[in-house]
Amino acid sequence: MSGETGLKPLVTTVFVPAAIFGIGQGAAAPVMALTARELGASVAVSGLIVAVVGLGAVLGDLPAGRIVARFGERRSIIGGSTVGAVGVLVCLLAQTPWMLGVGALLTGLANAVWGLARQSYLADAVPIGLRARAMSSFAAMWRLGFFVGPLLGAAVILVVGARGGFLVQLVGVVLSGWLMSRVPDPPRRSATASPHATLPSILRRHRKLLATLGGGSLLMGAARASREAVLPLWAAHLGLDAAQVSLVFGAGAAVDLLCSYPAGHFMDRYGRRFIAVPSLLVIGVSYLALPFSHDLLSIGVVAVVMGIGNGLGNGVIMTLGADIAPPATRAEFLAAWRLTHDTGMFAGPFGVGALAAVVPLGAAVAAVGGAALLGAAILFRFIPVYSPWPPAATPSPDSPPLEKQEA
Repeated sequence: MSGETGLKPLVTTVFVPAAIFGIGQGAAAPVMALTARELGASVAVSGLIVAVVGLGAVLGDLPAGRIVARFGERRSIIGGSTVGAVGVLVCLLAQTPWMLGVGALLTGLANAVWGLARQSYLADAVPIGLRARAMSSFAAMWRLGFFVGPLLGAAVILVVGARGGFLVQLVGVVLSGWLMSRVPDPPRRSATASPHATLPSILRRHRKLLATLGGGSLLMGAARASREAVLPLWAAHLGLDAAQVSLVFGAGAAVDLLCSYPAGHFMDRYGRRFIAVPSLLVIGVSYLALPFSHDLLSIGVVAVVMGIGNGLGNGVIMTLGADIAPPATRAEFLAAWRLTHDTGMFAGPFGVGALAAVVPLGAAVAAVGGAALLGAAILFRFIPVYSPWPPAATPSPDSPPLEKQEA
């Protein structure tokens, strides 16, 4: 079965809804920090509010595995989309920074359930030989949304103001949730499922794997999420307005999208490390270059380089999680795995906000760049080249299964 034929059934069930959801996320991403500033928050507090979206995802990961395992992907998505819509409404109507933070928290909770349900579905529905391409295509459609979203958001912002980005996000969350609620769940592995698996038990059982490979996942999440705080805050530091910030995001998202599917193809052919390590190296270099930008053109160039790095890594964390997840406790393990990445997505913007309170913003940005380079080193050390389940030889519970070693 070719990659193209094998992925066609997923177009309407997974990829199109992911693009619509991404449009909403992309439209809102540039305006979260700017809305916080508009409501009177400092630069540091604005960065922390952006980080609250990541905190919501971390908190959502805690119950998401059991929710998906118990209720299935379809009902989980309906519930997650409902919570997400409420969160966006709170952001849209917020009158104080703390209200905006509550909306951001609810949005993050919804994102955790939504993302885990789709990842679990793909891990069940797609054969191992197409897995990276499926995950990267899913990420590519999300990135397509992040490309279209800021451009659409910029147009709406010009008409209704900065919160127009939240209005686009509300439509995206509701429409994508409705589309995916019409898709039946895949067959459950009831015969092999472990009804007593909990997130704490999964964390204990796989603690070594999650502390090593998961550490690289955490730093990748931090590097990716920090751009949603760093780019708008640095643009505001340079005096750019909300519409210009949206255009900067759109430029980065365009190259991000172009790199997504090729990244999946290379992962399926050459292994996960071949893509994951260069991805974080490029992201790290772009953060180190950002403090040297001084106008719309130069910050746009940095955003493009950052988009290349992010695009190269599209789908790699989801693919690694699907590779190493035991089928009997797939949803619960993926919740623990996503917890590493989502913790980074919270810690990155949080760290930017905290550092910006005590050091210049440029220094905080450089620190994120250093963390990205460290993450590249960790992933180089611990990523198995190819890791389908079950392995030919049974490893220890803490070790990722390996099919072949790098030549």
